[in-house]
Formats: sequence, structure tokens, C-alpha cells
Amino acid sequence: MQWAVADIDGLAEAKGGAASHTDDETEFIQALRAGNELAFVALIDRYQPGMLRLARVFVRDVSVAEDVVQEAWLAVLRGLDRFEARSSLKRWISSILVNGAKTRATRERRSIPFSAVLEPGAEPFDPSVEPERFGPDDAPQWPGGWVSFPPSWNDAPDDRLLSQETQSQVRACIDALPANQRAVIELRDVHGFLAEETCTALQISEVNQRVLLHRGRSKVRRELESYLTGT
Repeated sequence: MQWAVADIDGLAEAKGGAASHTDDETEFIQALRAGNELAFVALIDRYQPGMLRLARVFVRDVSVAEDVVQEAWLAVLRGLDRFEARSSLKRWISSILVNGAKTRATRERRSIPFSAVLEPGAEPFDPSVEPERFGPDDAPQWPGGWVSFPPSWNDAPDDRLLSQETQSQVRACIDALPANQRAVIELRDVHGFLAEETCTALQISEVNQRVLLHRGRSKVRRELESYLTGT
């Protein structure tokens, strides 16, 4: 059987939901364990760019990050027979990468100090929507309501919402975030880490993780809204 990039984790929607997705991934893992070279090439094509971005959360030098990614792929090959599918294949690979990147960052002494990610005295949460888009609390009608309703994303054609251009825009928004927010977004929303796993990986508290995730998501949402509505 030949494998393409879409075969790894994009078949669930095409075949009807989570159950078929699990079956597809099981079949794919079996192909990897059997030494199917095309399956492994598809795996690398799918995850290599994201793995490099994730490695650079911990090590800033590109060449070092590339080494970390290569070491992670070797660890994936060595560990496939022990993979128990308690999490998704993507999350398992990302966990291997993060552990390797943290070890390498310590060795290189170039780790990012995530333990002090919040500014002293900063508000715990920035507003998701600009306050000026709402009326005053003492307005005679609809106090605190929208000054004008935001444009609906439903007006954007489906093909635009799903286009490579839109995905690239989201990627650019994430890349433009401050390092600490980008790290949390990468782990939670791109690589599927749970909150507890993210806190452990970045050595931050649950509160800090929630604040950074909220701030990062809010900025990405605002940028994406502007892009989709042209405002």
C-alpha cells in the first residue's frame, strides 16, 4: 500500500469520525512497524516542519534544532514497537522531541527561562475582544452590549477558510507571538499536548499556562478575524 501525507491523520473526516481515525492510525502504525519506507517518508513529510518549530522553542540555533529533530526520528524508529497508542501518534512523537530538546537545551545552556513568563503586576487575562467594541454599562439600551455586531466568519467561503493561504496566515500569527505564548500554543493547539503535559514540558504553573494560552489564542483570533473579514 502506498502512503501519502494525508493518510497519517487526515482520514477521520473523510471516513466518518474518530473511530475510523483510530483504525486508520492503527493501520499506519502497523505499516511503520513492518518497515514500510513510504509510510515513514509520509510521516516525516507530515511532521518535520512542525517538529523543527517545536524544537526551536527550546533551542534557538537552527542547526542544533535540526539535530534534535533527527535524534527524535531515530528515537521514534527505535521505540515504535513499544508505542502503546495511549495517545495519538503525533503527540507521542512530539513528547519524544520535547524530551530530547530539553536535554539538548540544558547541554547547550541555551534554554528559555519559562519560569518567569508573566510580567510583575500584569493582569491575569487580557480581553479576548477589544473593550471599545462594547457600549458603556450605563447605556440606555443594551448596556455593555456590542456597539456593532462583528462580521460573521460564515460569510467567508468554505474554500477560503480551509485554504493553504489561511493556514499559512494562522501559522504566521503563531510565529509572531512572544516566545512564551508561542511555546504554549505550539504544545497545546498544534501538537495536542494536555495542560498538565504542557506545564511539565515548560516547567510553568497551571495558572501561567492558562494565561499564556488565553493571550496567545486571543491574538491569533484577532489577527485571523482581521484577515477573514478585511477589517
